[in-house]
Amino acid sequence: MNAVNEASPPDPAGGMPPEAPHPMPEQDLDRKPPRGERGPWPGGAIVYARIILICTTLAIASYGVHQMLQVVSVAQMTWLQGLMIVFFAITLSWIALATGSALAGSSKRRETPHRSPAPAPGGSRTALVMPIYNEDPVRTTSALQAMAEGLIAVGGHPGFEIVVLSDSTDADAWIRESLAVGRLRAGLAGSMPVWYRRRWRNLARKAGNIQDFVERWGGRYDYMVVLDADSLIEPSTLVGLVHEMQADPRLGILQTAPMLIGARTLFGRLQQFAARVYGPVITRGLAAWSGDSGNYWGHNAIIRVAAFAESCGLPELPGRKPFGGHVLSHDFVEAALLRRRGWKVRMTTELGGSWEESPPSLVDLAVRDRRWAQGNLQHLKVLRTRGLAFISRVHLGIGIMSYLSSPLWLILLTIGFALALQSHLIRPEYFTQDFQLFPTWPRFDTQRMTALFWFSMVVLLVPKTIGFLRALLKPSLRRDSGGAIGVTASVFFEVLLSALYAPILMLIQCQHVFEIVMGRDSGWKPQRRDVEGMSWAEAWRIHKRHFLLSCVTAVIVWFLSPPMLAWVSPALLGLFLSVPLSRYSGSATAGRLLSRVGLLRTPEEARPPPLAVRRAALIAVSPALPEDGLAYLARHREARWAHLHGNLPRPADPRGEPDAHALTAEQKLQQAGTLHEALAWLTPLERVQVAGDARMLAQLALLPDARRLGGPI
Repeated sequence: MNAVNEASPPDPAGGMPPEAPHPMPEQDLDRKPPRGERGPWPGGAIVYARIILICTTLAIASYGVHQMLQVVSVAQMTWLQGLMIVFFAITLSWIALATGSALAGSSKRRETPHRSPAPAPGGSRTALVMPIYNEDPVRTTSALQAMAEGLIAVGGHPGFEIVVLSDSTDADAWIRESLAVGRLRAGLAGSMPVWYRRRWRNLARKAGNIQDFVERWGGRYDYMVVLDADSLIEPSTLVGLVHEMQADPRLGILQTAPMLIGARTLFGRLQQFAARVYGPVITRGLAAWSGDSGNYWGHNAIIRVAAFAESCGLPELPGRKPFGGHVLSHDFVEAALLRRRGWKVRMTTELGGSWEESPPSLVDLAVRDRRWAQGNLQHLKVLRTRGLAFISRVHLGIGIMSYLSSPLWLILLTIGFALALQSHLIRPEYFTQDFQLFPTWPRFDTQRMTALFWFSMVVLLVPKTIGFLRALLKPSLRRDSGGAIGVTASVFFEVLLSALYAPILMLIQCQHVFEIVMGRDSGWKPQRRDVEGMSWAEAWRIHKRHFLLSCVTAVIVWFLSPPMLAWVSPALLGLFLSVPLSRYSGSATAGRLLSRVGLLRTPEEARPPPLAVRRAALIAVSPALPEDGLAYLARHREARWAHLHGNLPRPADPRGEPDAHALTAEQKLQQAGTLHEALAWLTPLERVQVAGDARMLAQLALLPDARRLGGPI
């Protein structure tokens, strides 16, 4: 084979359409931009929902604080008691806000999505954009093919194009993506264009990936539907989303309310059931009081490209990581910036047909939460942005509080524990220095405290209760979730398990916040989506501190006051059982057992969506992709050429600054005597350089196998 001919340059298009740049200027957070066309004031339904939200939150918080003042009333309040009341007020207001939002959602009228008589949204072009990062390409391309086939079946495919935006840093993952996208392109040839681009520089993570696409090819598209690697959206929903955008030229983002599907583990099924039964209550509440100042969750949403480019060029936040640098939780910020320029951001709760998957275990949820915690706490710097709508600031504040609430709860519990310790160890002063005839007796109203505890529990469970009643009253949901008895048993089981997991998650989130405050960056790790077991040793390593904390606390409380141990035992029990709870959270066996006994069932489990069925079928028949991508390209000429022609060429190095990894990779290839030797020498970064260079791939292909030389492979 001639190395010169083999190394001829690949097609400069490289798997993407001709560039159609769309400028995306960086936004100045300290300067209020000119606002676009002002829409009408919020309608009566939105105002009514906001009144319910505010009045409910204030009423619950005021009553709870008043009762707490009565509980700890003494002749002179101590500073410790004052602190407890402050933190109690904050935490109670937080759960009261969720209750107020759920009640506001019950006032929301049903939407009537805009429907066009034409099945295909003509006159526009929409990109189905899937950003990926070292994901399983068979799974992602199967999902895209299932959605594309669905659009073709209903005649809605004209105007849609698939765009896969890779940020993968592993050479083998990249090569597998090229091969999988090639198969997808061949499978949809003549029906829907399939484009693929891998970035060489992973600036700003997912937000930077999307921005690069908009700046280089955004002028080609009117809208983009942003997907996650686990997203599925029904074809009728995709067509409906485009129709909604066409019907309202000031609509910048239309966010769907995705449901969870495909869970097989105990923890995954727990989240899936909760999202199916309680989720609609939460999303209807958000949509009711947000109105046109809604939020964006980063996926399963349609975006007007021109509005996004105009409004959402994210700046680097000042300061060092983890609070400074590129914006991590970009979705909330992008929604706020769009609204700042007068674009509408709305959530649809009636369109349906939108799904995603959940982390399979407690540990996987914690890994994802670490990144989200840092991103949401970063929003403390975004809150000062000039020109933000008040509701946008509320969304940012809710995101911040969703992670600060755990440390606040822990502080409240610690103060309560300190008060109990104080009352046991410090003798009260019955006679003060002032002259008085009768002593000052400390009063702690146990009966009122008990009533306040149950009041707080009721407030906490109101959204779940509404979701439970909705499930019982909706025939299709009740029938496909196990009937009235099955739904009732599942709700009780979910509440019990959630109560056990809650203290573990609280301490995990406290650790996350502590690490962020101490300046530790979350990094960027690919999310694990498949079911994998956890050993007892790993579970013990992760949760031994939780277990030991529960034991020490229980012993101390027992010596202080045995009756008090009964009160704190629900929280301590979850920590005490943290090792087995985490170990079995990712168990597919436990998930199957629950399914067999009819617990935590959902309609999507009883009747899987055709889209999910088709994706599973495509995954099942997909040929296996090579583990060692470089070795495969070296021995398969057609695959090597397809990989080179399906990727954009490697950007040239700046003058005088050659890439060191490319230089060392080339030297190793020249010195290697066999393919096996070359692959063993190359580092991960060097493998990436070889995978993107036609000449080095040609050199690799010319190396003989070790077997030919009589040596080991």
